[in-house]
Amino acid sequence: MTVVRALAAAVVLLAAPAAAQTPSRPPLPGASAHELNRYQADRHRYEMDQLRARADQREALARQLQLETRLNRLGIEAARQPEPVQPPAWRALRTPEEERAAREAASRRRAATAAGVGQIDAWLDRDR
Repeated sequence: MTVVRALAAAVVLLAAPAAAQTPSRPPLPGASAHELNRYQADRHRYEMDQLRARADQREALARQLQLETRLNRLGIEAARQPEPVQPPAWRALRTPEEERAAREAASRRRAATAAGVGQIDAWLDRDR
């Protein structure tokens, strides 16, 4: 919150000098072209200062809103309940017939693997 107060103080301090500047009075009728140009330049300078002050105020407000948004988001994330831990899913139970079929299939795979490895071993052990 101190950051927000500091930004608000900066906005007030930036706006004060801009409000104190006032454009010069228009020249009297029949004034020289130099006076007219100086008046117009002063008026443009005043308007530019006003625009800069407004831009600085908008920028300070945008920074303030960004900070508030970030603080709100962090508060919401901190208050969020953690995800509950899910227990591991149990393996589906099979019928005895399905278990027997699975064991027999595993036995056939092991036998096929052993036969293939035996052929490779025999080929590697051959006489050259």
